[in-house]
Amino acid sequence: MVNRVQQPTGRGDARRQAKATGLVRHQRHSRWRQFWAPSLKVVAIALAVALVSGASVAAIAVSQFATKVAANSVDISNGKKPAKAPAATSFDGGFNVLVVGVDNSTAQGESYGERDATLNDVNILLHVSADHKSAAVVSIPRDLVIAQPECTDPATGNVASAVSAEAVNGAYGRGGLGCVVSTVAELTGLDIPYAGLISFSGTVAMADAVGGVPICLNAAIDDPYSGLNLPAGTSVVSGQTALSYLRSRHGVGDGSDLSRISSQQAYMSSLMRVMKSNSTLTDVSKLTGLANAAGTNLKLSTSLANIPTMVSMALALKDIDLAKLVFVQYPAVDDPDDAAKLVPSETLATELFTRLKTDQPFTLDDKSLGSGAQADPAAPAAPDPAATPDPAAPVDPAAPVDPAATPDPTAQETIAGLRGQTADQQTCSIAYDY
Repeated sequence: MVNRVQQPTGRGDARRQAKATGLVRHQRHSRWRQFWAPSLKVVAIALAVALVSGASVAAIAVSQFATKVAANSVDISNGKKPAKAPAATSFDGGFNVLVVGVDNSTAQGESYGERDATLNDVNILLHVSADHKSAAVVSIPRDLVIAQPECTDPATGNVASAVSAEAVNGAYGRGGLGCVVSTVAELTGLDIPYAGLISFSGTVAMADAVGGVPICLNAAIDDPYSGLNLPAGTSVVSGQTALSYLRSRHGVGDGSDLSRISSQQAYMSSLMRVMKSNSTLTDVSKLTGLANAAGTNLKLSTSLANIPTMVSMALALKDIDLAKLVFVQYPAVDDPDDAAKLVPSETLATELFTRLKTDQPFTLDDKSLGSGAQADPAAPAAPDPAATPDPAAPVDPAAPVDPAATPDPTAQETIAGLRGQTADQQTCSIAYDY
């Protein structure tokens, strides 16, 4: 049975004390930051949705949409000459888009805690391959300690010196969106010419625009911190309930921010399946809602905030197979100097970004879901690997050639050790076990 839920229905006060006294890894001191960052993860896909939507909306209300995104555009040059936007007909080659969520927007109101600094607590990189047949969405943990380059604040002209070790979410305060882009580009070795900055209200608006997203829980969750109160099984969530699910940390996995990433990946994967399955991108009312939500709640880089670029990206994105859209967490391990922080897992990160740079598609091993998610037992069974012909088996030269048996040059290889899932995987968030 599928439950359709619009608003939280309870607070679970009896469990508050047990949660308040537990030790949780990577816990932030600000209540705002504890549940703001995860609520924004979905906007990585929302941006892709906005790009695809833009292609159709251009024929519906292009002038209004273009005016909105242009008015909200952001300079990400970090003191350098801005890149030239591509032509409108088609996108030649691959591209990278960074979506950044900050925790200190004046439009977000005072109801989500005190904000003593502007931090980029959400940093998600979308990479689309040059042949437009595969894509990866990489979530970079906010507490990942790395070197950061010199940054120039476009508003004030102030220059922040390079640093050798600072958490990723300190980059925005050093020089705005352009500094975050430069920091992630240096970390990954990828050129990032496009970026988007999002606000709190965008999460709810995007969930509402598609009419809700199915999510699965292996057991009931009653999390008073985020307001999430849902039964076991599948529920279709939108609005504030979707936000509560995305920001719930105390209620899932081992109670850590890294477990929460699993829930966010499950949500984004489900959102993409919704987009594919119910023809959202051909529904005029949903398209218009998505475009309005994106135009109002996303601040795009000046390189991205124009219709020709969005149309070009839409053409590149629209046909990617869900099995070849991979959501992964940036490879990281505990920081030996600070238990609340992380540092890069160098070998695994090198393998991941070498594949992205060279556009080699990859998939994940059977242990990739981690502590925050499990396979949905109600999902259709995966294809039987035993039914796949053995490439090492002897071939009868007189036998007719089956075109379907021809090796796929875009076949994906497994990167063992990565955390995440593909967009076609149906998963359930694991309720925190007290």
